[in-house]
Amino acid sequence: MPEIWLNYGITDVVLDIRAENLEQKIDSEGKILEDSVINEKLNTLDLSKPMELVVLHNSKSVQKIISSLFTLCEQKSKPFPKILTDKKILNLVKAGLPEGSSINEFDDVEISNSNLVFMAEMEFDGLFGYETISTRLIKKFGQESMLSAYAKRQGNLPTPGQYPESLDEAKKFTNNFEIQGIEIIANSKGIIDFTIGHPSETLSATKIMESYSIKDIGQHKTMIISTGKDASNDNLGRSLSSLWNCSNAIKKDGLAILVAECKGGLGSDAIQQYIEDRLTLEQLQNPTKYISGMEDLLFLSEVQKNFQISLVSILPEFYAKKLNMISLQGIKYSLDYILKTQGARQKVIVVSDGARLLLR
Repeated sequence: MPEIWLNYGITDVVLDIRAENLEQKIDSEGKILEDSVINEKLNTLDLSKPMELVVLHNSKSVQKIISSLFTLCEQKSKPFPKILTDKKILNLVKAGLPEGSSINEFDDVEISNSNLVFMAEMEFDGLFGYETISTRLIKKFGQESMLSAYAKRQGNLPTPGQYPESLDEAKKFTNNFEIQGIEIIANSKGIIDFTIGHPSETLSATKIMESYSIKDIGQHKTMIISTGKDASNDNLGRSLSSLWNCSNAIKKDGLAILVAECKGGLGSDAIQQYIEDRLTLEQLQNPTKYISGMEDLLFLSEVQKNFQISLVSILPEFYAKKLNMISLQGIKYSLDYILKTQGARQKVIVVSDGARLLLR
């Protein structure tokens, strides 16, 4: 019996699946950068001037860059950068920091400070095609621009891995600020590449991601999807991206089981309002005001016309039901559910790094 470990919050859970039920396990690929190359690339940063490093997303690859940067500063007797991050992930980022570093909350709405260097790992995104530093900043600080980006979506289904007009809106938004970015491309094993520059320029790293993350696998009836890392399944809103990345490879009337702990809750104002009956699906078509996570609620209602979605998480069952999802108590129950509803011989595709893969 193959033993497959899937990420679930800060731990991994084991999926015990019989060989005859496993169609394929899909993981991300790509050659990992050696430390010497990482240091060489980081050397292009001007370490003589003060730097405020804003961590927008926590992952092993982000922590690796921070630790390499600190080592470099130490070797050159330069001051360590100040680390800033969102209150929600402050403790997680802090836990992975090298000794001698200080970290503070980043709540500054003024993002035009030229000492700021934003850092995040690139993923796919249903609205923008790619989740980049620019898209993270427009979501966090650009309420008005987000309405325009939402209005420029390509239909009502997610379009990960594409270059929609919405992405231009994000680029336009960050063009207003004199800031720097470190855009990281990684997989489950480490860093594949990263680019340094203005966030509207580091967007070009999407081409690197495209070259290794897209897999043509045809369509399948049943899929178990793990996001691949804690930072991508911290809440439901973030976790849904992994579902969008796999949605084109799921057959009509198929089943997708999303394995996402969601310890941070829903992570989406729009989904919250919908659950509380303060927002309807009709209101998502042409809104006059953008509500965070609106696109995910719209995509969810649309993809559910094609296939069924189950959720393995710690969210209350009431939430899952309200969102038309089947709530499963744990990873073991997901396989039981598949065999019970689809037959003992059903073949299953297992995706272990959903946030960084795009299946077609």
